[in-house]
Amino acid sequence: MKANVFITLKNGVLDPQGKAVEGALGNLGFNGIKGVRQGKFIEIELDKNLKADEAKKTLEDACKKLLANTVVENYRYELVD
Repeated sequence: MKANVFITLKNGVLDPQGKAVEGALGNLGFNGIKGVRQGKFIEIELDKNLKADEAKKTLEDACKKLLANTVVENYRYELVD
């Protein structure tokens, strides 16, 4: 079983990396882009014997304790078979 974890900055948190990407896209001629927010995408391989509720608990703990800074970031995950 795999999990996809998506981590994004909370609304109102400045995103200098996103602004830099937005500026670079404009400089390269990509028109119509009004904003860019940068985040993280993490693929996690889980033990195939884990039950869905155990996998969710593991992912929840991993996100809260290591993967996301919950003061400034939101996270969500999805289990993929």
